[in-house]
Amino acid sequence: MDKFRMIFQFLQSNQESFMNGICGIMALASAQIYVAFDFKCPCLPSYNLAYGMGILFVPPLVLFLLGFVMNNNVSMLAEEWKRPTGKRQKDPAVLRYMFCSMAQRAMIAPAVWVSVTLLDGECFVCAFCTSVPIEKLGNDSYTGLSEKAMRRILAQIPCIEIYSGQELIAREVAIRYLRCISQAIGWTFVLLMTLLAFLVRSLRPCFTQAAFLKSKYWSHYIDIERKLFDETCTEHAKSFAKVCIQQFFEGMNKDLSMGHSHFPEKAPSEAGEEKEKLLGIMDQRTMNKLLKNWHKCKPPLCLNQEVLLNGWAGDIIHSHVPKKEYAAYYSKV
Repeated sequence: MDKFRMIFQFLQSNQESFMNGICGIMALASAQIYVAFDFKCPCLPSYNLAYGMGILFVPPLVLFLLGFVMNNNVSMLAEEWKRPTGKRQKDPAVLRYMFCSMAQRAMIAPAVWVSVTLLDGECFVCAFCTSVPIEKLGNDSYTGLSEKAMRRILAQIPCIEIYSGQELIAREVAIRYLRCISQAIGWTFVLLMTLLAFLVRSLRPCFTQAAFLKSKYWSHYIDIERKLFDETCTEHAKSFAKVCIQQFFEGMNKDLSMGHSHFPEKAPSEAGEEKEKLLGIMDQRTMNKLLKNWHKCKPPLCLNQEVLLNGWAGDIIHSHVPKKEYAAYYSKV
């Protein structure tokens, strides 16, 4: 049990690395799912395009949504977006940074699926087999077929068992033609995704360094503040439960006290230590009010602190605090 607790604490402290690992696992899983998928083209003119495009785009959409679901920061983003303003203004740049960070990770698995699907070419062959140029690749002397009958024959190209248009166009020629186009599109997609990732990860901080650092800092602050608040609530609930149980047993001890049954009393120092951890919140009504106030009106991001007048700290903007007299000593060293 201790090993699992250590692993969980490590994952919490290295959440970014953990989420990158999850995205990598989802990317590998998407490739394995495609390999294990039993692809069966309907070989019907009315359904080939819908089936092929569905295989190409529906699973990436599911994987994209799963990438958001498995990200722990989704609830934090929704909470920060929907919370009342109160004394703390909401920064749209921070929300955009958080959303873009999650979207970048969530897009890895869908991009792998689309790339593998296009490079394999089966769904592309199924979707566009009725668009093979007969005048270039087929038999021009083969006449006597209506357009509807020709589309029905071309729709059978992915199905070797029922294909009956060998005289019209060789099945191997049509499949090679469509697969070549699919692989060209696939490699182009891989190149575009690689360039886009390079631009987002490398060049964006160079042009908007100050805004990037500000958004990154406050997104980390929101994450850390939420974790610390949850930890403080957990510690408070633990101390609250301990004090409540101690008071219950002490009350029962007084009610059932008899000459032969005396329970050892709790040391006053230990009981006082648990009450100190409650931070003055001693009843359910006060705790509910505190939680409601935390949601409706979080404290402003302005800490009143004394700033040294000498050195670089003099450039910091001071908050409005009551004026006090100071004796300043300057060192000549």
